[in-house]
Amino acid sequence: MKKVLFITYYWLPSGKASIHWPLAMIKYLPRFNWQPLVLTVKKEDVFSSKDENLLQQVDKNLKVIKTNSYEPFNIYKRFIGKKKKEKLIASETISKTNKSLKHKISIWIRMNLFIPDARIGWYLPGVKEGIKLLKDEYPEAVVSIGPPHTTHLIGMKLSQYFNVDFIPVFIDPWVDIAYYRVFERSKITLAIDNYLEKKVLEKANATIFVTQTMKDNYIEKYNFIKNKSHVLYWGYNEDNFTNFKTINNDEEEIIVHAGNIFDFQNIPAFWKRIKKEIERGRNITLHFIGSVSPGIRKAIEEAKLENYTKYLGFLPYNKMIEELNKATYLLVCVTEKRHIPGKLFEYLRAFKPIIAFGDDNEEVKNIITEANAGMIFNYNDDAAEFFGKTGTFNTDLSKIKKYDREHIAKELAEILNQLQNM
Repeated sequence: MKKVLFITYYWLPSGKASIHWPLAMIKYLPRFNWQPLVLTVKKEDVFSSKDENLLQQVDKNLKVIKTNSYEPFNIYKRFIGKKKKEKLIASETISKTNKSLKHKISIWIRMNLFIPDARIGWYLPGVKEGIKLLKDEYPEAVVSIGPPHTTHLIGMKLSQYFNVDFIPVFIDPWVDIAYYRVFERSKITLAIDNYLEKKVLEKANATIFVTQTMKDNYIEKYNFIKNKSHVLYWGYNEDNFTNFKTINNDEEEIIVHAGNIFDFQNIPAFWKRIKKEIERGRNITLHFIGSVSPGIRKAIEEAKLENYTKYLGFLPYNKMIEELNKATYLLVCVTEKRHIPGKLFEYLRAFKPIIAFGDDNEEVKNIITEANAGMIFNYNDDAAEFFGKTGTFNTDLSKIKKYDREHIAKELAEILNQLQNM
């Protein structure tokens, strides 16, 4: 069986959503004659809550090497006055609502001094331990998962050192990721970041994007990757829905948003629309799973929805699936036209009507429409039309089976095999 090294900053028992794609690839690849290895950090607990249940999905014989990492976020915690064991909230660290001087300074440092990102402290330890691992295991390929895009720098270095295939996976864009756009980055920072991004793509033997629109955007920027770029969607695990039984709640309409939601995903017109529907007699409640930014909370208060909103915080993955089961509708806010939120695929498989918001996102629109799963609106829309059509949505399972991660892992194995045959 051929070996492939996965470089991923996030790993178990972290409950961060970013681990679900690599976790599934690692789980299913052995079925297609590829044995994974994992290079990760020893302790990623600055943001992530733990989900011990996910450990059950990992083969006990999987080789996982965990290295040290120099974490600037630990300094940031002390700088803003948080205790050592307190968790950081991702949506708060880049919130525009916080006007304090310390917050503004920390944002500037993060956006301009940490290149390509605040995980650059993992680069040297990651390369050092990665060299030892490759000397022992001799994998045929290296797959790096980003963001954080520091993983790609580690993967590029190891692939060059050992002359093995290098495949960076872009879950989100690099230089112009959505949340960078609302903050100022210096010309020098951008020049260095663009140089690193281009170098990684030049050295890659194949490049994987999780959306077609992101792939097209990168090809427009770097035409030389056109013939070595692939799309593997984020997908969902069919195994997680084996015992899934849809619950229909006739007494209450529950709108669930799963995952972190940031200030730049605020939909004030929709919050007001919900309040109007309540005033007309509908029993609607909002349930948020994950972190909710200060700006979103403020907008919900301004819409007078605080008594109709529940903040459930972080939930283990299986509990999150249970909440999708209880939902009447599922809410998702797309950050930009290149973005397909990972949760969308679980939403599709949950067979609940989807309310999506995203300006000019044709890819999400096409996915939802093809499956007859819901509607997408612009951010300034109140989505009133959705509430008049809820009974017309009936998700077509045959249209979403292609997003099962076992099928996606097979596609990844085919890409790896093609590189070996070149």
